[in-house]
Amino acid sequence: MKKSLASGLRVATGVVFVLLGLASGIGGGILAGYGGSLYYLIMGVAALVCAVLIFARRREVLALFAVMLAGSLIWSVCEVRLDWWQLLPRMDLWFALGVWLLLPFIVGGLTRGANLRAGRIGLAVAMVATVAVGIASAFTNYTDLSGVAAGEPMAGQAPDPASQAAKDWRAYGSTGEGTRYAPATQITPGNVANLKPAWTFHTGDFKGPDDPVEIANEVTPLKVNGKLYICTPHNIVIALDPDTGKELWRFDPKINRDASTYQHMICRGVSYWDVHDQVAANAAGDTTAPTTPADVAGSPDSIECPRRIFAPTMDATMIALNADTGELCKSFGENGVIGLTHGMSMKKRGFLMPTSPPTVSAHVLVVAASVTDNASTNEPSGVIRGYDTITGKLVWNWDASRPDETTPLPEGQTYVPNSPNSWGVSSVDEKLGMVYIPMGNETPDTWGGKRNPYGEKYNSAIVALDLATGKVRWVYQTVHHDIWDMDIGGQPSLVDIDTPNGKVPSVVATTKRGDIYVIDRRDGKLVVPAPERPVPQDNVAAGDHVSPTQPFSALTFLPDRNITEADMWGTNPIDQMMCRITFKSRRYEGPFTPQTAGRGAIISPGPLGIFEWGGATIDPVRQLMILNPDYMGFLERLVPRAEADAEAGGTKGNEMGLQMQTGAPFAVEIKAFLSPLGFPCQAPPWGYVAAVDLRTMKKVWMHKNGTTRDSAPVPIALPLGVPSLGGMVTTGGGVAFLGSTLDYYLRAFDVRDGKLLWEGRLPFGGQATPMSYVSDTTGRQYVVVMAGGHGSLGTKMGDTLVAFALPENTAGAKPAPSK
Repeated sequence: MKKSLASGLRVATGVVFVLLGLASGIGGGILAGYGGSLYYLIMGVAALVCAVLIFARRREVLALFAVMLAGSLIWSVCEVRLDWWQLLPRMDLWFALGVWLLLPFIVGGLTRGANLRAGRIGLAVAMVATVAVGIASAFTNYTDLSGVAAGEPMAGQAPDPASQAAKDWRAYGSTGEGTRYAPATQITPGNVANLKPAWTFHTGDFKGPDDPVEIANEVTPLKVNGKLYICTPHNIVIALDPDTGKELWRFDPKINRDASTYQHMICRGVSYWDVHDQVAANAAGDTTAPTTPADVAGSPDSIECPRRIFAPTMDATMIALNADTGELCKSFGENGVIGLTHGMSMKKRGFLMPTSPPTVSAHVLVVAASVTDNASTNEPSGVIRGYDTITGKLVWNWDASRPDETTPLPEGQTYVPNSPNSWGVSSVDEKLGMVYIPMGNETPDTWGGKRNPYGEKYNSAIVALDLATGKVRWVYQTVHHDIWDMDIGGQPSLVDIDTPNGKVPSVVATTKRGDIYVIDRRDGKLVVPAPERPVPQDNVAAGDHVSPTQPFSALTFLPDRNITEADMWGTNPIDQMMCRITFKSRRYEGPFTPQTAGRGAIISPGPLGIFEWGGATIDPVRQLMILNPDYMGFLERLVPRAEADAEAGGTKGNEMGLQMQTGAPFAVEIKAFLSPLGFPCQAPPWGYVAAVDLRTMKKVWMHKNGTTRDSAPVPIALPLGVPSLGGMVTTGGGVAFLGSTLDYYLRAFDVRDGKLLWEGRLPFGGQATPMSYVSDTTGRQYVVVMAGGHGSLGTKMGDTLVAFALPENTAGAKPAPSK
């Protein structure tokens, strides 16, 4: 019986080697044909020889496999040095087979040929060497940057932590400056490990059967007016008690949920306005005022809704609500609503979607919207509009394809269809009287042969508009003729930067391509140089062109070299080989590789970018910028029109798959660059947390972040560093928070060195930017994040807002005296 079992296992082992030999040999031959490594072809042939020896019971198989294992080890170290996570997929399968071959019931069946002892010793030596290299690589780190931020917080750079301004979170980015900085100092590196869930709130808003794939809970709450304000993917606005999470009021705009044309269904937040801010601005001589100061000077609280919530809807409207009661402000717009399709020649439902909150100043409400990406060459205009915050009357409109005509559009005329839009959050400097717009692209994103020549200069640019008139004050373009979807999604951050020549009021803009542009926000001049460099020019799609050069900022998180075949990953040698075949078979010449038809191209950084809509968080006191860069490539292929039209309409409700680009000669197929087993083909880490010293514009620290616990087929928490979609918040206490990784945690980091201090488990995916505030009644500092998941990323969907705080008996977290 034992003999029969051993014989069966030996035969099974031979079959395994046959299968591995065929897979590696055939795949290796294909890879070699593309000019790739010969390693897999050689290993395939060697594995087939091993199979023959095993079937023949020849002991020489041990020596041959020892050579295979040793050769693999040498080849692997030559390719990736002592990088543990890169060595693992190259060696894991072969090492496991080596262990198997040395088991007595396998070795015992090898009865013919060479000296058995010599073969066993040779294989054992190769395995010991593999283990030794593995141990050495476990203590080697080529990816992280260790450092400590220089300098201490500078006095007078932030609000007094006890002031109301420091307690609140009044806008999407904390303030109109978009720093995502909370001055509160109660939570520190010394006590953050004591954070516990304080309360949770369930919105009750879940994905419906007709909703798009890309439905997501990306909201950042506001805390102001003694309340917490949020919105849901279906644009329901809810006010909560900041201390308990109890619902105070709810407004449901009852948007049309049956429209199959929505590409995404997202609400990143709402905006708050207080008439007393306008009174103060008037008293200071604000020149942006479209409203007569007398309208509010006498008794500001007598106007309807002296405190307002402005909320966008997927039905292309902007709603004004009484921040105290949740009722519509009927005197604003048309019964509390502005219709954003006014002046649009294209009014199809779901093709104009304000997914981000508007930007609010004392007098002007600045409204932009996203459009359906890569659908056609006839989309709604990307016009940016300024409305009176009291009446809702249109004050100005800035259409990038007609940039000099900002006077409100006369009845009967339309904005230019398909002009560049802005889908992210803008920032505002009311002292300078400017709003800073992060611009997207004129769609379609991947073919630009029909773009408006006037709007072209505003694609993927930071545009400073005059708050009073909408006129362009300055523009800086980060990508010329962008056909890679490298638009600017993150909110620009406004910060006064310490330089040898004194403070420079700057705007700091992160980009998908990984470059960070630092610009004097007064005049648009670069603070950090960004010289133009040549980029690939050949094999551009028919009817299109590329710019001969692109600006490359000196402050960048773009890798310092292009990816290579050796950077391909996978869970085992075969998985990795398939990624190598894909890499070699596609076009890739660096970050500005033009898309092509036929074999297609690797686009890295991909459309999710190194920095996405989460942007950066800035500690203006410590002069630190904290970020969460990602690194994942995508596969893109231009599909000729006839071929695309034969595929029955392309992908709906998602930005991945076949996107039709109707009106262009090509559709585009977009998909993540993944191995056959579903892991990124580019080697980890795929996600980091990092910091930049704004005084020197140098990276201070950078550490991989997150595990595979909630994204791998088996829930094993491998610390590979995973992507995150959402931003960070930093606090006056020196702690930064991130909750948007693909594993479900809110994490806290020491801003000085990036050390992970604490992590709190979330019930669902946390693809949102957290925020922090101080209770007006108890004095406790809270950190709040929406854990509701993201349909496109595949994280678990839910409806839960989670608040964390220190225990009430913790020093510094005691209830405030009653008033």
